[in-house]
Amino acid sequence: MSLTTDQRKHLEKRLHDERARTVQLLNSIVADRSGSSEQDASGDLSLMPFHPADLGTDTMDEELDESNATRATRELNEIDAALERLYKSPEKFGVCDDGREIPFERLDIVPWARTCD
Repeated sequence: MSLTTDQRKHLEKRLHDERARTVQLLNSIVADRSGSSEQDASGDLSLMPFHPADLGTDTMDEELDESNATRATRELNEIDAALERLYKSPEKFGVCDDGREIPFERLDIVPWARTCD
């Protein structure tokens, strides 16, 4: 059974909502990174030099931001590809890469899913 028009509209809205959330997350990561760069450039208010543990924490935070940005960018690309599939061939949206139908319940959770499982 293929998706109904109402189900496709629901999934389109979910995709747009997830896209907006993901773009907001990416913007937040960029703003946090540029904010910390400005703070570093302005200097620490303390007269104490940086402790090596602080540098380690800063490095860990930067790597976490980078990882989150990479994951969010990948998700954004998947969402955009799903929207393109939905607009190009709405009757085929929700069909797995191997030709089986993806359950609506799965698409409702991950509307950009390409696989049945």
